[in-house]
Amino acid sequence: MKEGKLECKGLTKKYGKKEVLHNVNLELEKGKIYGLIGRNGAGKTTLLSILSAQNPASEGEILLNGESVWENKEALKHIYFAREINGAASSAISGFKVKEYLKIASEYLPNWDEELAEQLIKLFHLDKKKRIIKLSKGMSSMLTIVVALASKAEFTFLDEPVAGLDVVARDQFYRILLDEFTESGRTFVISTHIIEEAEDLFEEVIFLHKGEILLKENTQELLEHTAYISGKAEEVEAFIKGKQVYGLETIGRSKGGMVRWSEGEEPEATEDITLQKMHLQKIFISLCGREDDVE
Repeated sequence: MKEGKLECKGLTKKYGKKEVLHNVNLELEKGKIYGLIGRNGAGKTTLLSILSAQNPASEGEILLNGESVWENKEALKHIYFAREINGAASSAISGFKVKEYLKIASEYLPNWDEELAEQLIKLFHLDKKKRIIKLSKGMSSMLTIVVALASKAEFTFLDEPVAGLDVVARDQFYRILLDEFTESGRTFVISTHIIEEAEDLFEEVIFLHKGEILLKENTQELLEHTAYISGKAEEVEAFIKGKQVYGLETIGRSKGGMVRWSEGEEPEATEDITLQKMHLQKIFISLCGREDDVE
């Protein structure tokens, strides 16, 4: 695939009367790691399933290099959505052994890398003879990661890939992902709730809120132009004029909240004003988490 652009145009998804995604426009470029962040129910999994043609859109279209991905076998060779493995007894794959599941994946995925799959199996100490139904939450996540990376799909989506993994396994995953990204130049979209731990991975971050794209920006630039401001109320009010402010709160005679400024501006703390750098998680909470209603 010479080019590398996956586009989402005017995407809307409805389940009955409930609209889960509303007029979403999004462009994913080849050779980037994106972080997809949103509260439960924001529509993250639905978005990824539609981008990978596992779920039809109610309105709008998904294009890979200008061609629709829906029922397009050639386009879908380049896209893979790694979602949680359902190991429940009622699942069709629950009785499969890990090696049988991997065999199916190798036959289904056209760019399968058997050598990489074997390396990851050994690294994660996965028992290939174990049945899916017997896997722990962490082992199930490891198997999902193995298939996602060994798929070698140019656009690979991972939905909560580190769920159930301990801190050592999570660190292994992040390092492996970066190695694979550096070597292959693939595009990864990672949906995760463990934001602060993963933020260094993300070249760009996408905030999805109530079915809409709230923000899509270069992660480093967002962090460099955002801070938590606090101080005497009158001083804060003067400082924030002309700037974007979120979650401003008054505590006695003081005020505090998140402030953003434009490229070229270099605000400085004063005797009465404190500016503290913010992690991605705190930025997300300031933008999306200060509401009484929970999705």
